[in-house]
Amino acid sequence: MSDNRLGTMPIGKLLIYMSVPTMFSMLIQALYNIVDSIFVARFSETALTAVSIAFPLQMMLFAFAIGMNTGTCSVISRRLGAGKEKEASLAAETGYGVDLCLYLLFVMIGLFLSRPFVSLYVSDPELSNMSVTYLRICLCLSVGVYIATFCEKTLQATGDTIHPMIIQGSGAIFNIIMDPILIFGYFGLPAMGVKGAAIATVMGQCFSMLLGIFFLKRNRYIKFRFTHPRIDKNSISDILKVGLPSVVMQGIGTIMTAAMNAIVITFNVLATTAFGVYFKLQSFVFMPVFGLNSGLMPIVGYNYGARNRKRMMDALKLGLVVAFTIMTTGTIVFNLFPDALLSLFNASSDMTAIGEKCLRTISLSFPIASISIIMISLFQAKGDGYLSMIVSIIRQIVVLIPSAWLLGHFFGLDAVWYSFVIAEVFALMVSSTFFRMELKRIDF
Repeated sequence: MSDNRLGTMPIGKLLIYMSVPTMFSMLIQALYNIVDSIFVARFSETALTAVSIAFPLQMMLFAFAIGMNTGTCSVISRRLGAGKEKEASLAAETGYGVDLCLYLLFVMIGLFLSRPFVSLYVSDPELSNMSVTYLRICLCLSVGVYIATFCEKTLQATGDTIHPMIIQGSGAIFNIIMDPILIFGYFGLPAMGVKGAAIATVMGQCFSMLLGIFFLKRNRYIKFRFTHPRIDKNSISDILKVGLPSVVMQGIGTIMTAAMNAIVITFNVLATTAFGVYFKLQSFVFMPVFGLNSGLMPIVGYNYGARNRKRMMDALKLGLVVAFTIMTTGTIVFNLFPDALLSLFNASSDMTAIGEKCLRTISLSFPIASISIIMISLFQAKGDGYLSMIVSIIRQIVVLIPSAWLLGHFFGLDAVWYSFVIAEVFALMVSSTFFRMELKRIDF
């Protein structure tokens, strides 16, 4: 494995090679998130609210898919760095088996828990039915999410970022094309509204899945057959060490979003819609940084396995500079042009008034968050994913939700958004402490 670019290519060039394709594909995914909501908003404001209400459970689906496959990616990259190709392939087979089990779990959730979940927020029959329909389609037909994400992360772990870019980007573009056709009923098809948006989503995911299978079968580092999923005892243990904390770390976002919806809906239903729009827009800022992190983690993991401290630290420092630059740019855009961003979603004057304050205030937390995100890549790459989980719990549960409730209770809706800034400051203090501890433990 001495020829692997993860251990030989200059760090600056390597980070560009590993991260830019992933960042590009995630930007396309962010574009899909926004375009999808724009089309839904054009159909009706009720439809946009329905998608916002369904969003937390949809986030949970992605939390499991991305989290567990992040664990698989971490194990594969470390084993390849240590020259253990057979063990790396065994980890891939195990990760694939885990994904299939998770898909079956979400089929059950979609069938039996969609309506109880929606009923926690709304009693209006039309809004409730729209949300449940959207959820059931997205959850019960989510096999494409799991297999496509598995293929992307496995390829990234071997140093391949071009094919993951094609996998994710092509699926998102396919989705964008199908959205207006199915939502509004073009080419003789019936106008399906929210149902059409959900169908377009799973079609795009399945398209990504087919491409992922095609590319992974041709990877020279991982020997893998999709007809032979398995669960290896040692591999599952290693995957879970990073995967479960990653799931919790991302799944916490579901709890946070659901709790924030419950807090802001007491002020105004449109506050929930505005918060949902914020989440769509912020993906344009966070997705590139997550893409950077996805490219950074195999570099750090490989060189940790190869016991090359200098390359590992050079990658982390460069990643920090790039992430901070991206997030600061996002803050500037959100503060200068909030009305233009909200107008994309056909926002009413009332929703615009709420949304402008939401975007301007929450975006102040972006530069602070960038530092924590890059520090977390070290924890995941080393196999200490539980530290990432602790940071996320502190940020989104321990600090954010209580702060939002207290600020809203005493100062009103506009003050609720400052809870994000408070939470990121606390998260930065904790992640910095953990980062220094991890560096001291590295004995090479």
